[in-house]
Amino acid sequence: MATFESLGLCEWLIQQCKQMGISRPTPVQEKCIPAILEGRDCMGCAKTGSGKTAAFVLPVLQKLSEDPYGVFCLVLTPTRELAYQIAEQFRALGKPLGLKDCIISIAMNRPFFWEHKSEVQTVEELDQRFILTPEKVKDAYLVHLIQKFQDEHDDWSIMIFTNTCKNCQILAMMLREFNFPTISLHSMMKQRQRFANLAKFKSNVFKILIATDVAARGLDIPTVQVVINHNTPGLPKIYIHRVGRTARAGRNGVAITLVTQYDIHLISAIEEQIQAKLSEFPVEEKEVLKILTQVNVTRRQCEIRLESTDFDEKKKINKRKQMILEGKDPDLEEKRKHEQEKIRRQKKKQNRKEAKKRSAKTTAVDS
Repeated sequence: MATFESLGLCEWLIQQCKQMGISRPTPVQEKCIPAILEGRDCMGCAKTGSGKTAAFVLPVLQKLSEDPYGVFCLVLTPTRELAYQIAEQFRALGKPLGLKDCIISIAMNRPFFWEHKSEVQTVEELDQRFILTPEKVKDAYLVHLIQKFQDEHDDWSIMIFTNTCKNCQILAMMLREFNFPTISLHSMMKQRQRFANLAKFKSNVFKILIATDVAARGLDIPTVQVVINHNTPGLPKIYIHRVGRTARAGRNGVAITLVTQYDIHLISAIEEQIQAKLSEFPVEEKEVLKILTQVNVTRRQCEIRLESTDFDEKKKINKRKQMILEGKDPDLEEKRKHEQEKIRRQKKKQNRKEAKKRSAKTTAVDS
C-alpha cells in the first residue's frame, strides 16, 4: 500500500497530514500526486468524498515551498462556497508556510488523466433510501424525519436539499416554527450571510442546513450524517453530488429521497446511473398524518410572511443584475421572452384549429 512518503511528499507535509487525521493516500491521491509533482498537466476523476482536493493541494504546497514567492497558482471552482473551503484546506495544510491566499493555475495540453473505475458511483458507506409520498404530504414527512433523527441522534447534523431559493427559505422558516435549529443557504442570500451560515453549520451551532444545489458540490462537512432530498433531483449527477455531502472519507451516512407520484421515472434514472437500488425507508404513516394539518398550516403562514418581504421582487432584481453582468440587456431579454410566449400561444391556437378541422372532416365522412 502506498504512503505519502513513497509518493514523494516532503516530511513537513506528511506531518501536516497526520495532524489533520490523514494517515494514508486515497486512490486519487496515490495516482495524481506523483504526476503533479513531475510538473505534468493532470485531470483526476473520482467519487465525491474521495480526497480530490488534497490530491492537488499537497503537491502544489510542496512546489510552492521550494520557491515561495509571488502568485503561484489559481483555483477555479463551480461555487464560491467550494472556493472558500479549498482556501481553508490550503491554509490548514500549508500553515508552516504562512499562507494567506492559495491559488491554482492549470493550462490544459495533453494532460495526464486518471479515473477511478467503479460500477457504483456512490460510496459503499452510504445507505441510500427513498420514501414514497404524495406531493401534498411531503412536508409532513420531512418534519417527521427530522424529529425522528433528532430524538434518536441529537448530535447528528442534517442537510436538506430543495429545488428553489423560495422553497429553501420557506422550509427554513417552517422548521424554525417547529423549534428545529435550522439555517438556510441559497443564491438569493448575500455572500457574507452564506459564508456565515455555512460556518455556523460546520461548527454545529445549527444542526440542520436547508440548501439549494449551490451547496451540492464539493463541500466537505465531516459532521453530516444525513442528507434528505426534499425534491427528487431531475438529473442523476445532481443526486450524486447531493448525497455525496455525507459518508465522506470512509465515514457512514444516510441519504433519503422524498419521492412523489411524479418522480418515479427520475428514481429509475438515478438507479440506472449509480448502478444500485435505493431501498425504502420505513416510516410510521399514522405518525405523519397526525402532524399533517399542523405542518400545512405552518407552511402557509410562512409563505404569507415571505410574500410580505418582497422576496419574488428581490429575485427579479438579482436576475436583472446577473443579465447585466453577462453583457445582456434585461429589457431586451424580457421583450424577447414575451415575443416567444406570444409565438407559442399562436402556434398552440393554430394547432387547436387544425385539430378541430380534421375532427370535423372525419365526422362528415363517417356520416
